[in-house]
Amino acid sequence: MSDERHPRTLNPEPSPAPVYDYDLPPSLIAQQPLERRSDARLLVVDRAAQSFVHRHVRDLPELLRPGDCLVVNDTRVIAATLIGRRASTGGRWQGLFLDADAQGCWRILCKTRGKLAPGDVVMLQDRELRDRVALRLIEKQDEGVWIAKCDSRDAALDLLEMLGRVPLPHYIRDGMMTDADRQTYQTVFAKEPGAIAAPTAGLHFTVDLLKRLKDMGVVLARLTLHVGVGTFRPIKTEAVEEHTMHAEWGRLDEAEAAKINAAREAGGRVVAVGTTTTRLLESAGASGKVEPWNGSTDLFIRPPYEFRSVDQLMTNFHLPRSTLLVLVRTFGGDALIRRAYEEAIREEYRFYSYGDAMLIV
Repeated sequence: MSDERHPRTLNPEPSPAPVYDYDLPPSLIAQQPLERRSDARLLVVDRAAQSFVHRHVRDLPELLRPGDCLVVNDTRVIAATLIGRRASTGGRWQGLFLDADAQGCWRILCKTRGKLAPGDVVMLQDRELRDRVALRLIEKQDEGVWIAKCDSRDAALDLLEMLGRVPLPHYIRDGMMTDADRQTYQTVFAKEPGAIAAPTAGLHFTVDLLKRLKDMGVVLARLTLHVGVGTFRPIKTEAVEEHTMHAEWGRLDEAEAAKINAAREAGGRVVAVGTTTTRLLESAGASGKVEPWNGSTDLFIRPPYEFRSVDQLMTNFHLPRSTLLVLVRTFGGDALIRRAYEEAIREEYRFYSYGDAMLIV
């Protein structure tokens, strides 16, 4: 592979966003995970043969080889959805916690009837809808984001654990969590808290499946990319290239980078579990070799793009006009992945976060 840096230039001919649309029957949007997550179907997409094979996630030990390196995102989803009432009117309020700074100021997305103004106070409620903490709005920023501050000295993550709900996407039960989601919307290797959405390809793995892969000689490497709201914002611009990709924080430790490089140098393939893993691997591997990483990335993978660090990609099926779908079609080849989605719909695969997956080889 060439050692030139990633092509980051725009397409010679801009890609109109509507080419990333597709029609999906609502009945195929998974509302619950399977009882055994590794029983999910797996559409194996072969780029060389331009063909498909229908398998299951539990078959991965038959599809990977000893010496391959499976890279997973160990971010942990935080209870980022907040419910409350406006102190002045008693009206219902809903918020999504994004992050907090060292001074204790929160960045949140707000949804309520009426117009919010700086100085407004929201009473955050626990899961039994009891008033617990006052949240004062300070300043409105772009795209509906507010700066706010709580009247509690507790750390943000502690308050979220006490008050927050699982931030399910709207297409799963209108975002209404059940107690089961606290476990099922989390990967078995989740460790580092900070994501407001799950790295969904990782949801298919079980402790038993990871052990089977390890026993056959597959190397497991971990990185962290805290999935933010920017990943899931739809592309609303006329051309894909005009979309602004929001930055997300990630880390790849030196020891994990060494594992990935050693596997590749020995002839193993780097198999990225998910588009979030792919983004950080490609950010850290711009020189052709994966380097340790600690910081933000706003890499928007779209045509034309030469992948440096990822050989195979396991991923769920993504929303139309999403940057995730653009990434997958860039990796797998536009025409082939279009056909793969048509095949998955025809075969009634389950779509989105709690749905089935594909492996692009």
